[in-house]
Amino acid sequence: MIRLRIGGVPEHFNLPWRQAIEDGSFKKVGLDLHWSDMTGGTGQMVRGLETGSLDVAVLLTEGLTLAVLKGLKAKILQVYVTSPLCWGIHVPFDSKTTSVHDTSSPTFAISREGSGSHLMAYVLADKVNWQNEHLNFNVVGDIYGGLWALQNRKADFFLWEKYTTAPFVQQEKCRRIDEIYTPWPCFVIAVRNEVYYSNTEQLHLLQEVIMQSAKELKNDPIAAEKIAWRYNLEINDARKWLQETSWALSKEEKLTEIEQVVTYLNKINLITSEETSDWENKLIVR
Repeated sequence: MIRLRIGGVPEHFNLPWRQAIEDGSFKKVGLDLHWSDMTGGTGQMVRGLETGSLDVAVLLTEGLTLAVLKGLKAKILQVYVTSPLCWGIHVPFDSKTTSVHDTSSPTFAISREGSGSHLMAYVLADKVNWQNEHLNFNVVGDIYGGLWALQNRKADFFLWEKYTTAPFVQQEKCRRIDEIYTPWPCFVIAVRNEVYYSNTEQLHLLQEVIMQSAKELKNDPIAAEKIAWRYNLEINDARKWLQETSWALSKEEKLTEIEQVVTYLNKINLITSEETSDWENKLIVR
């Protein structure tokens, strides 16, 4: 039995992992997966891969790509969620802000540097023509820190996956004024290099199990009810999210789109041309 420590956000995207762990699917192929909820998101998982406290992580494509090209010793095992991620653009509930164009020098609440909430601020800035040097950031740890920052006027905006924040919007703890989609498949499975090279065969079995679990969830007639119950979502939101979300059903699916992420990060000056050289060998297991 091979023991692997894996981290992921405690959100609906990762229900296939939780179900496969709970029903013993991984143990049937000789894998003992120890799952940790990463409330600090991609930034926390990058740190876990860096320190060795995680062997495998399910994290945002852009965050992992940036971290690897900056020197993280990890690679993409495969794309996990092939559909783009819809980020809600949130503001304080009682603020007068109705559009991202209401300010030209915004402060963003972010979970950690290098996290999705951090990088997507640059994607938004590129979309609305803000200058990178005019962006300000307040590191708040997780979604609850982001809500606190909005409520206490420590941030103008907070970007987070819109269905995860939907209950807080309904509770009037923040207000969603717009949405922005990632221009690439949103989640990848990453593995530390040394773990991959010493457990290659077992990790291929892991891929097979998680793809089967995702397929079963997608085809489950009561999947929306399960998601709504486990993640405190309205049933209609769960149904909409399930319709919008696609998991990879082959190991190679969407890997070609990683180049788009590399090109974009270079375009918005988060990585250099030198760092992007030989990016395929740096990023993707072969």
